[in-house]
Amino acid sequence: MNKKKVSKLIRQLLIELGENPDREGLIGTPKRMADMYEEIFAGYRMDAELDVAFSEDADAIVARDIQFYSMCEHHMLPFFGKIHVAYIPDGKVFGVSKLVRLVEKHSRRLQIQERLTKQVADELMRMGVKGALVMAEGEHLCMKMRGVRNDSSIMTVAYRGVLDQKEVREHILAMIQNPKSEFKSV
Repeated sequence: MNKKKVSKLIRQLLIELGENPDREGLIGTPKRMADMYEEIFAGYRMDAELDVAFSEDADAIVARDIQFYSMCEHHMLPFFGKIHVAYIPDGKVFGVSKLVRLVEKHSRRLQIQERLTKQVADELMRMGVKGALVMAEGEHLCMKMRGVRNDSSIMTVAYRGVLDQKEVREHILAMIQNPKSEFKSV
């Protein structure tokens, strides 16, 4: 990203809004916004391939409550919430931080929640797991600040592989909703 160019565009936007970009409160705002965009859109530059895997096995891995934020591609307003990532390994497990990085890779960009959920599940499947389930709950400022002005949250779910089987999927969903539930081996 060319931060100098973005800074100039933000300055021009301030002028178009009727603001004076040289007034005390706005001096430096174009640069700060360019720096912020570089940070919050870092997903375009991230490589979060799950290349670090350990020769261990487990019946299921569930990472609950991974915090995420993203920017709605329709209005460029934030949406944010929690994502739960579950997978059924096939002889190898991934480092826990890799699951967080995978969510960051796909959320730190212009996005919609439905696609975000699918992209995380699809990338897990490409890495050779038996099944993946991703559940996201997000609050969308484009829905709270404009349009319908409603405080509801949106839930999306994507499941792949052996998690197409209702019984297996129900066990994983139970683990997400109640971490003390028992899981029966696949």
